[in-house]
Amino acid sequence: MAETLVKICGLQDVEVLKSMLHLPLDYIGFVFAPSRRKVSIERAAELIAELPNWKTGEIPKAAGVFVNPELDELNELLSVVHLDVIQLHGQESPAFCQQVRRAYPQVQVWKALSVADQERDKAENEYSLEDYVAAVDAVLLDTYDPLQSGGSGRTFAWNKLPAYQEIAVQHDLPLFVAGGLHSDNVGELLDTYAPYGVDVSSGVETDGIKDIQKMTAFVERVKQS
Repeated sequence: MAETLVKICGLQDVEVLKSMLHLPLDYIGFVFAPSRRKVSIERAAELIAELPNWKTGEIPKAAGVFVNPELDELNELLSVVHLDVIQLHGQESPAFCQQVRRAYPQVQVWKALSVADQERDKAENEYSLEDYVAAVDAVLLDTYDPLQSGGSGRTFAWNKLPAYQEIAVQHDLPLFVAGGLHSDNVGELLDTYAPYGVDVSSGVETDGIKDIQKMTAFVERVKQS
């Protein structure tokens, strides 16, 4: 079985990032959308400049998280900051995702889809996973929240995962799972559904600050599976 990939999202502090250099991470996320974890272009550049100092051999890839960005916004940021991934967390259409891919062929485009607790996924998402399979490089499933685009700290009903995974496998599309993950529940997710990758933010924080002990415990739990 392939190793599950790990993305830790919402990094803001350079010293915290330096404390993580020993962790075998695959992606680190920087939030450019409205959020308490939002970083400026200047701070993101400072954080990403530390990535070549990673001590585990493979340098984590940098993912920028956006909600309904304009191309001009992406142009401005990418002229200053190196990103490997543009992660779109809003109502971006498949056509817009394809437009971003054409504009930045060197950058992967990921689309986050909200999964509702009730049977209203299609109503809350104007587009389905099938609509994006030819438009993006990966998909991330997060918990639906009517007030924000991700970052709710709540899990969704994981029994909905197999239907998404079946489509993703058919189209060779990496599928990440986010939403309320932490070191105590990620093992159940891995053992039951074996996702391609997992994405964590609030689950490795203490009082809103990334906690190196929680991050270490989370990464160790994922990588030992």
